[in-house]
Amino acid sequence: MFIRALLAFLILPGVFGGVVPWVLVSGDPWRGEGWLPGAALMGLGLLGLMWCVRDFYASGKGTLAPWDPPARLVIVGLYRYTRNPMYVSLLLFVSGWSAVAGSPVLAGYAAFVAVAFHLRVLLHEEPWLAKTFGPEWSAYSARVPRWIPRLRVED
Repeated sequence: MFIRALLAFLILPGVFGGVVPWVLVSGDPWRGEGWLPGAALMGLGLLGLMWCVRDFYASGKGTLAPWDPPARLVIVGLYRYTRNPMYVSLLLFVSGWSAVAGSPVLAGYAAFVAVAFHLRVLLHEEPWLAKTFGPEWSAYSARVPRWIPRLRVED
């Protein structure tokens, strides 16, 4: 299962948070001065992604890949503060990269990805979670916000 989790991490965040942004930044004709503190956002995003992948593997017994989802509802770690910390982390990473590179094209990509993530969550993931995990999902989604992390954990 470790190999599956590693491959899913390399394929999904690797493409959407690495390859695509690199291509966009490389060809951005409007690139300006970068903002070095954006590196802190990149670091937070990468840390959050790795933490979530670990929780999916250890607690959920699955991967972040839609074709190999966790067998258990993951409600530990960053999932205690927001229902979608992996998406939030990837957006932090890409937004930080946009700031460091001074790339408005990458900033636009980050906005597009945020909308795409929101639609995916509303139209696919949450209905699937409700069907798969029933009352456990209902209780979890009632106490943990979808996007904006709650800084206080309610147990």
